[in-house]
Amino acid sequence: MLAGIHLTTRSLILISLATTLVLSLVYSTSMQFGHADVPVARTAAEIQPLGPGDAAPRFTVETVDNERFDFDPRILERPVILVAFRGGWCPFCNLHLSELRHAIPEISAMGIDVLFLSGDRSELLISSLERETQDRIDGLGYTVLSDANAQAAIALGIAFKASDRTLERRHERGDDIEDSSMARHGVLPVPAVFAVDREGMITFAYANPDYKIRLSPDELLAAASAIATRE
Repeated sequence: MLAGIHLTTRSLILISLATTLVLSLVYSTSMQFGHADVPVARTAAEIQPLGPGDAAPRFTVETVDNERFDFDPRILERPVILVAFRGGWCPFCNLHLSELRHAIPEISAMGIDVLFLSGDRSELLISSLERETQDRIDGLGYTVLSDANAQAAIALGIAFKASDRTLERRHERGDDIEDSSMARHGVLPVPAVFAVDREGMITFAYANPDYKIRLSPDELLAAASAIATRE
């Protein structure tokens, strides 16, 4: 009888430990990968981006020097604006980066970091941009990071499957997409903007499946002002 009770108690302890471990892994995965349950949408219209009130996810990208860059919302020293774009090969992305040059200095002055997440590999982050765009953002402190592994796009819930036709068009144009998120994983990010406060919570999110429509500099400034005020 006592042996039976001892066995039952031990079983309960093992079950409890196993449950704790599973919950810990689930929590860890959700923090790192965001929408891990729906990592890549079939189309841009089917994405499920994170939104206000969601915890920002952890992810790893690369700098222009091919160095690892870890984004961890649990240890932020300053609020952050994340701006995801498809790549330097995209004319609408170039236009958007050029337009935002009017807002970046003011946002930086608020004590907010702005991180641009590109689908291009690290060595193409600047060189793939149009020369006019490079000239316009030069000296403004743009931090452009490579999300060629699509980890950030997946974590933020903005990744979708690039069509074969899109890949064909890029090859036909001669775009250098080798090892980009599009060529490596067949994934593209929907252009998006997320504002993250110092506690790691998303306070503002914008993602439009129509890549031709982008957030305006004034709207970005408003989102930035909101998290600056909260601090």
